[in-house]
Amino acid sequence: MSRRGNGEGSIYKDGDRWVAAIVTDVGGKKVRRKFTGTTRRTVAARLVAAQRAVAQGLPIAPERLNLSDYLVRWLDESARPGLRPRVFESYEMIVRRHLIPALGSLRLVQLSPRDVQGFLATKQKAGLSARTIQYQHAVLRRALRDAERLGLVQRNVARLVSPPRVETKEVVPPTAAEVRTFFIAIAGHRDEALFILAVATGLRQSELLGLTWADIDFDGHKVTVRRTLQRYERAYHLDEPKTQRSRRTLHVPPPVETALLGHRVRQMEEQLRLGSTWANSWDLVFTDSFGSPRSGIQLTRSYQALLEAARLPRQRFHDLRHAAATFMLTEGVSLRTAMEVLGHSQIHVTANTYSHVMPELKEDAAKRVSALLFDKA
Repeated sequence: MSRRGNGEGSIYKDGDRWVAAIVTDVGGKKVRRKFTGTTRRTVAARLVAAQRAVAQGLPIAPERLNLSDYLVRWLDESARPGLRPRVFESYEMIVRRHLIPALGSLRLVQLSPRDVQGFLATKQKAGLSARTIQYQHAVLRRALRDAERLGLVQRNVARLVSPPRVETKEVVPPTAAEVRTFFIAIAGHRDEALFILAVATGLRQSELLGLTWADIDFDGHKVTVRRTLQRYERAYHLDEPKTQRSRRTLHVPPPVETALLGHRVRQMEEQLRLGSTWANSWDLVFTDSFGSPRSGIQLTRSYQALLEAARLPRQRFHDLRHAAATFMLTEGVSLRTAMEVLGHSQIHVTANTYSHVMPELKEDAAKRVSALLFDKA
């Protein structure tokens, strides 16, 4: 009887368990690998995956490699090099706080769709939001995608399971009347220029807080987004924008420019008072009272307190961006131009986010076409 060649396999029963065996060439030597399971189907699937890995020159997944060990290696070898630091930090938190405690003891090759479905169901029962669970599922799916690519698993079982749906909430930004009331209420406030710039341009919070005075061109009446303020590894960082479209230059209307000039004078007075203790080494436009980078959470709380004092509805800081977009679209700015001002990567993002404005725009378009075709006849 001839000896089995490289990549050939066999399946047999050993007592109560099924065994699949395959011969591989490791360093010029024939090595026999075994996979065991309670059913023939299980070991047959492992054998097919191993044969495919051999054919592609990939390593065969270790029989006893558990998900915990794989995820730790995946974070360091695959995730870290390809992710922005803040995103990697969130991936690492999800892996160590959620995936490993719940699924880490399972063998990588034996992880099943039912295991993943059970994990998601447990998170739902624990009260986590659908969006949070979606993100955790996405991290696991990406990790298993790399495992499948490396031949460590036969299939990405996370891809076979659907996370809970996130119900899209209707965007309800402040109205123009509410914004005007808010501006009156915050006149002279330390953050007046920040809020005015936010509504006038639709800049994201991280973009506003990452602006330096070099980004403000008073002669050209423009502001340029070059960096965003991010916090990770227990420190603030000025990072490049996420996409190329996020890096953009916007026109600054005269009232906004006036507010910025007043803010600059106020900041210079604060710097003079503090002297050498002033901490604004990056020359940021918007800092705390000591010149340090602003905390986004603290800014949002300040915004909500100002809304309450002005007897206006509670809003998120991000709703100022929504307000800017809504004002642009309702005033006739094209969807393409709005996309570029907002720094969206794709026009469908703008269209989907601000679909609440579309009925009004369609009605306006119908009226304009009617006036063109019939009113002048």
